[in-house]
Amino acid sequence: MKRYLKYKTVFLLTLLFLWFGTGTIRAQGNQFYNDAYQTIDNMLNDKQQYSFKEAVFSVESAYFQGKLDTVQLNNQVRFLTRFAKAIIANRELTYKQSDKDKVSKYAAVYSIMCQSLPIAVKDTVIQYKPFNYDFKDVFGHNDITNLFVSKLLMTKEGNCNSMPYLYKILAEELGVNANLALAPNHVYIKHQIKSDGWYNTELTSGVFPRDSWLMASGYIHLDAIKNGVFMKALNNKESLALCLFDLAQAYNRNFPDNDGEFVLKTISRALEVYPNFAKALILKAETHKEQFEKLMDKQNLSSTTPENIKKVQQDPKAKELMKLMTKEYTHIYEMGYRQMPEEMYLDWLVSLKTEREKYENKKLLNNFTK
Repeated sequence: MKRYLKYKTVFLLTLLFLWFGTGTIRAQGNQFYNDAYQTIDNMLNDKQQYSFKEAVFSVESAYFQGKLDTVQLNNQVRFLTRFAKAIIANRELTYKQSDKDKVSKYAAVYSIMCQSLPIAVKDTVIQYKPFNYDFKDVFGHNDITNLFVSKLLMTKEGNCNSMPYLYKILAEELGVNANLALAPNHVYIKHQIKSDGWYNTELTSGVFPRDSWLMASGYIHLDAIKNGVFMKALNNKESLALCLFDLAQAYNRNFPDNDGEFVLKTISRALEVYPNFAKALILKAETHKEQFEKLMDKQNLSSTTPENIKKVQQDPKAKELMKLMTKEYTHIYEMGYRQMPEEMYLDWLVSLKTEREKYENKKLLNNFTK
């Protein structure tokens, strides 16, 4: 009997530990996300000095529940910044316009991201290896950290999310701006210089593609360009809107059964800054859809037949959600957004290498060399 009571006591204590322990993890998780949200929101409200690097690392740290080694990551960013400065000091570009200083910094960051470079270490010359595109799980479906700058810095392999983010971070560390831009399923860099005006930098393949390559995807509607959905040079605050989207997406991965309130708050803030941010609009609509489906489950209406949808809409909240979803999905379509199939996206990405001669701006490549 005593042994039974002993085991019963241990069992109850274990349950209590698991109950309160889980609650503590969730509370801390929420606080990490709240802190990251506040950091970005303060930058948007000019209450805190703008830093894209800090915004990105705050998002990734929230996902890792504060366990991200930001000291090591900042050390790596500092090393790459010093390396870029050494490249600038020891290389003379053929570029001759009055904004040469700015262009030299762009060229140095481009070299670090995309080119093999000889480095003299005492009496030895070693070859610096650039960052590479990782074709495994490019959308982060299996592991969202495949989209993170921290993963890129640790492995030197990244994708069209982490690579342009790191480029922008390094450019800002050198004191120049870098504009992120969006295409279907894609992020790239846009710069404006005196010799050429606006030009594109594609880091996944190290090419300066013409706009014709972007249009070749077949999924960039003219309305999407006109409305700033795609191919727009995003300003710094609009780039922070991308970080807010990343924060909401990471929160969903950490807490898949959440009620949607934090996600909607975060996405709504992003859309205040960048109203036609398609991925944010889609996530907002999908969150409302999930809330609607939970109301259906609550009423034991598991299948989304027209009859069940009509029944659940007797609930005022469900009716409001249905109205919101219809309006949101309609707006997404009307502003020119078209969903690009993932397989087609990868083919389109590879086409820049296979058809390089067709799409590359060779004049820029020549300007970015000695």
